[in-house]
Formats: sequence, structure tokens, C-alpha cells
Amino acid sequence: MKVLTAVQMQAVDRQTIDEIGIPGVVLMENAGRGVAEEIVQRFASAASPRALIMAGKGNNGGDGYVIARHLLDYGWTVHVLALAERDAIKGDAAVHLRALENCKGQVAFIADSEALMEALFDVGDLTVLVDALFGTGLTKPVKGVNLKAIEWLNQQSSPVVAVDIPSGIDASTGRVMGTAVNATLTVSFAFPKVGQVSYPGAGLVGELVITDISIPTQVSGQVSTDYLLVDADEARRLLPVRNSDGHKGTFGHLLVVAGSTGKCGAAVMAAESGLRAGAGLVTLACPQSVQPGIASRLTEVMTAPLSDFRGEANLNALGHLLSLTEGKQALAVGPGLGLGKETGDLVRHLIEDSELPIVVDADALAALCGHLNIIEGQLDRQMVLTPHPGEMARLTGLSVTEIQADRFRVARDFAMQNGVVLVLKGARTLIVSPDGQVRINTTGHAGLASGGMGDVLTGLIGSLIAQGLTAFDAATLGVYLHGFAADRLQSSFGDAGLLATDVMREIPAARQALAKEA
Repeated sequence: MKVLTAVQMQAVDRQTIDEIGIPGVVLMENAGRGVAEEIVQRFASAASPRALIMAGKGNNGGDGYVIARHLLDYGWTVHVLALAERDAIKGDAAVHLRALENCKGQVAFIADSEALMEALFDVGDLTVLVDALFGTGLTKPVKGVNLKAIEWLNQQSSPVVAVDIPSGIDASTGRVMGTAVNATLTVSFAFPKVGQVSYPGAGLVGELVITDISIPTQVSGQVSTDYLLVDADEARRLLPVRNSDGHKGTFGHLLVVAGSTGKCGAAVMAAESGLRAGAGLVTLACPQSVQPGIASRLTEVMTAPLSDFRGEANLNALGHLLSLTEGKQALAVGPGLGLGKETGDLVRHLIEDSELPIVVDADALAALCGHLNIIEGQLDRQMVLTPHPGEMARLTGLSVTEIQADRFRVARDFAMQNGVVLVLKGARTLIVSPDGQVRINTTGHAGLASGGMGDVLTGLIGSLIAQGLTAFDAATLGVYLHGFAADRLQSSFGDAGLLATDVMREIPAARQALAKEA
């Protein structure tokens, strides 16, 4: 599903109005009616339903006036507070304000915080609160009477419905502009917006519903955007074909380079995940000192011992590793590999000298810190980097706070500057291509926040590359399946106590369920 920034949505509206000829006042009518219908569908069972609508002075407020008029027609009691002087309301919003007043709707115009508190003093029990203060055009921190209104909304027990986007969220980044409405339901128009599906904004949206406002297909079908929300339909499209006459050689051979003393579990999970995800063969290259123990835990995975020093693979293993890449379709490097100097040297030489598509994770990412020039000359290579925010901070020199405040920009800039597929892990994991396309994952939950989950993901993505997917598609599908497997287990495990091996073992069933939904 396409996801738009605020600027892109404004362009869609403008094209619909100027080129197609559908007036803005009609689009506003459709938008407000769509929100009103969602409210009635969910909340009309209340006895004597009552709504309070807080409207700003712009078009979002205009949507609020349309909502009020339609709720009146449904028999609701409606209170409208316009946080503006009456003569400050212009354009299409003013048209719908007059229509509401002509239909006997009562609107109180609120100029300051003191007047707002007076108007709210004895408002009584409310079925629903409607946030129509700011739309997708907000670019400055919220202040004054609007700040007071948002704080009041967030203190109420009644459900809050946000019109288009919760007020206070930057629609293009998901940043909170000082403070923002914590909505129960957000009814957005025509397309989801980046700020609704990217944290921290995504955490305040509640249930997200997209309503049609009659943007014609001549416009909506031609919208060009670099942002895509990965849902089941999009993920299913990426599933590798499994020919009935295939064999283990048909479905790819993945080489995993992982493990060290004290970190053998990471290697085991990455390698086994490669098989669980569908690769025909997996070979795990690990330090010779830990290879016997690892081999005893992996009955289906082949193992290859590497020259090591104090339990970590060292540079002397490079020649052997390069020979192991022959006949393989993909390489995954890093889980539990260790942080020793010679291990870092080995990783950097392996990345430079091998030609296989590669997934770089965990300790291999640490080896790249300060050495990004190694990947600059490999722009034609299929390469996936899978950092969590802490690792991304070390790669970029930014703080975790800076990264989390603008995940889209940071991830996109890094992927394009370094010519890699970047998987920036976290809530709503981002998958970014070297040309700046951004895919936003929709699966997963807080139960994934435990050790080893990244190792499973590394093997999963490497496996999908070995099965013939491009690095970008493999990363996209891998992230989706990883989260989907966890989602399938949530009813049993909840969001705490889920193990990486639980998710790993659920991958085949998740893949099968995704395929069956077609």
C-alpha cells in the first residue's frame, strides 16, 4: 500500500481540484462524512450519544464541521469548540461552518486557554471526542490554546477519534511536535501517511482506517512515492516459487559465518533459520575450537571449522572462507562472531574479496564502523545491513535519540550514500533500497525484544537471497515473515517470554499461512 508524505498528499489534493475539477469543498464533505460514518458505526449503540468536536481554524477544522453536521443528522447531541476567532476561518472550512450553523449546529469560538477551560468545565459525559485541530500540514510545535486542548483530550476516558492524523504529529516523519493527541481511532483520507505508520507517531494513532474521499483513479493510480506499507498482499507477492520438481540444489545454498566462544547460540540460530526459511542447503563456518559443540546441535546444517585465536575466527581463515563461497548463492556474516581485532580484519577482507550477495549483521556491523569505505566501491553488489538503533548510531556517529527522532531520513540517507539495502530494526522496521525506496513493515510486537531475534532474521534474509530473491525483496519478505511468525505466537506467549527459537520454528508455518491466504 502506498504511503504519502504531507507534501505528496497536498499535491494529490491540488491535482484533484485543479486538473480533475472536483472542488475542495466536495473533498472536505466526503472526508467529514467518512469520519462521521466510522464514528456512528462504532459508537452509536450508546444511549443518547454525545460528541465533542474540537476544531482548528484550517481545513482539519472544516472536516470537523462536516462531521458535526452529519452526526446531528444521525440524532447525536454535538458540541463544537472552534479554537479560533470566527473571522479567522476561511475558504472551504468557512463554507462548511456556515452549513453547520444553517443546520442549527452550535459552535463556540474559543480564543484562549482560559475560555477553553470555561467551555469544558461542565461538558458532562461524552460518547466520543473528535480531534479536528490540525491535519497533515503541521510543521511547528503545538502551543497556546491548542496545546491546552490536546492536554485536556489526553486526560479524558472517552474514546478520541483523530481526523486524518492525531494533532501534534508531523505527518511526514512521525515526530511529535511538542505534544500530540493519543487517539483511539484515526480516520485518514485516501492514503496512509508516513507519520501514521512510523514511530513515535504510530504509537498514538490507535486503530488506523483509510476512508475514500473520491480521489479519482487518474490521480491515485499515478501517485509516485518511495514509501510502501508492507502488508500481507505485498509480502505474498515476494514469496519464492517452489517448483514441484525442485531439489535441495534448486533452492539455494547459504553460507553462514558466525559464532565464537560464548556466542555459539547466535550461530546455531542463524544457520537453522536459513533452513527453516526454505534454503535447500546451509553451511555454517565457525571457529574450529567451537565447531564440535555447534555441529552436535545442528543435525541438518553442514559445518566448516575456521582458524581461530582465543575462540574467535582470525584472518588466517580468509582463504578457506573464500573457497567455501564457491557454489553458494548467498553469504550471511556476523551473528556471535566476536569483536576481536583479527575478527574485524577477517570480516572486512571477506566483504571486500567475496562476490556473493551478503547479509551483514551484529559483530560484522561493528567491524564496519569507521570503515564504510569498504562498501563504497561495491555499489553493484547485493548487500544487506541489518542494524538496530544502537548499531546504527555507531555506524553513523549519530545518537540513538537522533536516529529514532527521524528514522526515515537517517535510514534513507545511509542506504543511498553507501549503496546498500538497509534494515533499520525496531517497531515498524524500515527496509530501504540503495535508490531510496522505503518499505515499512507491519508485523511484529514487543515480544520480539529479546536476545537472538536478530540472528534468526539474518539467517532468514540470507536464505531468501539464496532462493533467488533480490536483496531488497529478501529483506522485505524476511522482516515481514519474522514479525508474522511472532504474531502467530502472540495468543500463546503474549508479548513477554517469547524466545528467538520459538520464532525460528514458527517460520515454515508462517510462510505456509501467508501463501495459503492468496
